Amino acid sequence: MIIIDSLFEFLSTDNMGSFAWFYQVLGIQRRPEHIPIPKVEPISKSMNDDTPVLAAGNGPVYIKKANYDHTSYTSWLMKHPSALSLFDHMMTAAKGKRIAIFLDYDGTLSPIVADPDQAFMPEKMRSAVNDVASRFPTAIISGRSLDKLYEFVRLTNVCYAGSHGMDIMAPTRLKTSYNTKYQTKAIDIKGDEVVLFQPAQEFLPAIQEVLRELEEETKLIPGVIIENNKFCISVHFRQVQEEDYTILEDKVKAILEDYPLLRLTRGKKVMEIRPLIKWDKGHALEYLLEFLGFGKSNDVLPIYIGDDQTDEDAFKVIQSRGQGYPILVSSIPKDTGASYSLHEPMEVLSFLLRLIRWKENSSRW
Repeated sequence: MIIIDSLFEFLSTDNMGSFAWFYQVLGIQRRPEHIPIPKVEPISKSMNDDTPVLAAGNGPVYIKKANYDHTSYTSWLMKHPSALSLFDHMMTAAKGKRIAIFLDYDGTLSPIVADPDQAFMPEKMRSAVNDVASRFPTAIISGRSLDKLYEFVRLTNVCYAGSHGMDIMAPTRLKTSYNTKYQTKAIDIKGDEVVLFQPAQEFLPAIQEVLRELEEETKLIPGVIIENNKFCISVHFRQVQEEDYTILEDKVKAILEDYPLLRLTRGKKVMEIRPLIKWDKGHALEYLLEFLGFGKSNDVLPIYIGDDQTDEDAFKVIQSRGQGYPILVSSIPKDTGASYSLHEPMEVLSFLLRLIRWKENSSRW
């Protein structure tokens, strides 16, 4: 596929050593190759989102989701129908379009777990994403840091956007009108230029200061996990006792009073500290579409699949373009700008597998 070859040639190789330059450019430590990625079973439909439940064996702790009224969910599905049920209809409308795939990570490709460091992607999901990326331009946009995101995914044929899109890696051979002030050029192992787009560079000193203060101020609160995502900080409280949450929230807000250029946002059992700039997953989606050579093209059909509030910014971008499929992953009714839904990561896997088969079949026509 010409688009894939043009975009991802610099990523293609036969071994995992191909990303040595990636780690050198970012100045991060690489996970040793001999350490296997643990296999994780997908979330069960019987689980809900509030109460921790131990998985079988020594696996991670899965999280149950709150009970809900099935009648209200059925009503919600009328407005946000299943992307699996309407797959054929969606793909009929996609004929003649250039499809690009954008995926969130946590809760979309991986299960929601109590320990964020254990949110490993099941091997079947990794294989499906790899196969999708070999057929369509594919990017993963996550709140995770760029290095952590790659450590989880470990695929060389996808583009990565970490820190809610504030840390993007893309090739320079495709032109962009975005402010080059935030771009850093680097050379990959094949001698080709690549670009790191980081629009929040000037906020790094303040973010690191806040990180140190948070670690110190919250160390006595059981269950708190502070995650350094480079351009944002995630304060996970899924394992914090309810009576300790108010104490935690007050400490976080008190620290931020001295940093007016940082803001507090919220996700699933997490508080996130981010730079006060107009940049989110929606902007990252626009940026990546332009790098893909799509820009404002009217023959491109972006598919974005995500499960969290932060993905709503990307859904808005697709809706404003008037083309594409925003898909929310949720097992409960939610206010969303998505047009379609999937129940859980297992259904995301099914959707990706059907997309692969559709591409194979359409290539034979």
